[in-house]
Amino acid sequence: MVESEGVRLLVDAGLSAKQLLARMQGLGLSPDSFNGILLTHEHGDHIRGLRVLLKHMPVPVYTTAATARVVKDTGVDDATWKIFDAGQIFRIGGVQIESFAIQHDAVDPVGFVFQGQRSKFGLLSDAGFVTRSMVERLRGVHGLFVEANYDEALLEADTKRPWSTKQRISSRHGHLSNAQTAALVAEVAHPALRRVVLGHLSQDCNAPDLAISILRKSLEEIGHCHVEVHCACAEASPWWELAAGQESKAR
Repeated sequence: MVESEGVRLLVDAGLSAKQLLARMQGLGLSPDSFNGILLTHEHGDHIRGLRVLLKHMPVPVYTTAATARVVKDTGVDDATWKIFDAGQIFRIGGVQIESFAIQHDAVDPVGFVFQGQRSKFGLLSDAGFVTRSMVERLRGVHGLFVEANYDEALLEADTKRPWSTKQRISSRHGHLSNAQTAALVAEVAHPALRRVVLGHLSQDCNAPDLAISILRKSLEEIGHCHVEVHCACAEASPWWELAAGQESKAR
């Protein structure tokens, strides 16, 4: 969830609708308080609860045309679609949202940069390779959610996954490793970057303490010890403010 300038948005809906609604209720948030749902891509762990959730939360769904076509085929046929092209900038209320193309094995995956009057928040999930365009879009953000899916050594040593799956995960259209994420954050780090939240960690091929330590070490080496680093967990997090004294925040 991202909130800024009186606008509250949900990015993806990968949990069941029952889980999503229960977590909203637990946080004291009404489904009626949301202004829209944004989709990064069509994989099940990002849209699983969407069809049922929209019955309780009839808000527009913002996504690319290609992603919308695939999601409609899963039975989400009564949504109010707001279509944008990857790379397009659009607004929802007082929030400017810049989409950008990412590398992943989906039809048209995107990341987002949310900008209020005084703060910016970047969101990048499910990307197998960091492009120059992605780096440029994320420069200047005050907060960043980014995947750190696997540790290279743990993935190589994993005995549960066949070699073909390991190749897919580590390919240019798979997921980001701890090292790749640390290199990306190092490129976009600046004095006003306050928080980085790591997400989409593999339960078998990564660990929160490991991912955090690799990123913190990378940031320390370039003199950005002030950046707070967190790992998203299975439970709802507290609100994370993007910058001191400002209203933009993410959960």
